[in-house]
Amino acid sequence: MTRNEVIARLQPIFDDLFMQKVALTPELRPADVEEWDSLIHISVMLAVEKDFGVRFRVGEVETTRNVGEFADLIAKKAGG
Repeated sequence: MTRNEVIARLQPIFDDLFMQKVALTPELRPADVEEWDSLIHISVMLAVEKDFGVRFRVGEVETTRNVGEFADLIAKKAGG
């Protein structure tokens, strides 16, 4: 699974969780989206784990700086 494929699968998750349309790009950071607070962050992680069938270790997601790096982590955990 490529970064772009993961981001495409992430878009509906973000659409469901955020009050506004968030156009996902590899460069997008949580600080770029006003509504992206700690509760939304947890909701995103749980939805991603369910949708992609992956599990994140404590602190693992926090090492990613943007949606692109997060997508890379998801792709790696989902088996490429």
